[in-house]
Amino acid sequence: MSVKCAFLFPGQGSQAVGMGQDFFNNSELAKQMVADASERTGIDFEALLFTENDKLEKTEYTQPAILLVSAIAHRLFENEMSIKPHYAMGHSLGEFSALVSVGAIDAIDAVELVNLRGKLMAEACAGQDVGMMVSLGLSDEVVEGICAVQRDAGMKVWPVNYNAEGQIVIAGVKSDLQKLEPILKEAKARRAMLLNMSVASHCPLLEAATAPLAEKLTEVLRDEFNAPVVSNVTADYYSSKAEALDLLPKQLTSPVRYKQAIAKFDDEVDCYVEFGHGGVLKGLNRKATKKPHFVVSDMESLQLAIDEISKLNEQ
Repeated sequence: MSVKCAFLFPGQGSQAVGMGQDFFNNSELAKQMVADASERTGIDFEALLFTENDKLEKTEYTQPAILLVSAIAHRLFENEMSIKPHYAMGHSLGEFSALVSVGAIDAIDAVELVNLRGKLMAEACAGQDVGMMVSLGLSDEVVEGICAVQRDAGMKVWPVNYNAEGQIVIAGVKSDLQKLEPILKEAKARRAMLLNMSVASHCPLLEAATAPLAEKLTEVLRDEFNAPVVSNVTADYYSSKAEALDLLPKQLTSPVRYKQAIAKFDDEVDCYVEFGHGGVLKGLNRKATKKPHFVVSDMESLQLAIDEISKLNEQ
């Protein structure tokens, strides 16, 4: 059989100092991609990725760092296995890595693009003390209802990441999120906790970032998709530059429908391959699917994924 794989790419929150180091130490291709990304953006990616620093937590650096490591992991895999994904999908920032994997944008162009995206998001949130909070153990409807009631009362809080059953991330003004914590717990949330985030992603507070992002997207996107990408906005396929130009600016201010997308397309694939550090999406998928899930984060896991997918192909 010809195995059908979904390619998955993590977003912000998956970063850690040292990610990608094994690729860098063992692959000339990885070294070249790090050098090219550094030259293009003026960011010293060797220092950013491999030495202790406080920049990696700032969104304008976090985003290109995560995308670069994901793109390296994917490129090394692709060089060993001539396999196109049935579809590619990312979580938030990861949607841009997914676009790289299907040929819709060059990897180094994408590093530059998401560096800009991070700057635009930080600028849109400047002067507002914003953040994000995770709610565990409540249904989508309960969290949506609580946020709607509080917005009617003047609070700025929105459910923004539908990650897994019972796990939703809420974005907004930090003081409003803090007021929301006891309300969620009273509704029997197992946990309601502020995350270490300095931006409020995927909500109306990022409206100012959409137009300049759209301008850069027009410049760098290619109308050359070798497989469809799943939109975070619609939880559906798209495969053209025109659709990407419509959806990706909206992604900044719209919820990430990750859980809905996995549920919708799980029957179409035989396995999942996650490219990048941390295996975050494997954790989210644990309850949602019984399909094999491989994480390509270093040379050993790269070889393991190649071996296991080859075995699936032979069945």
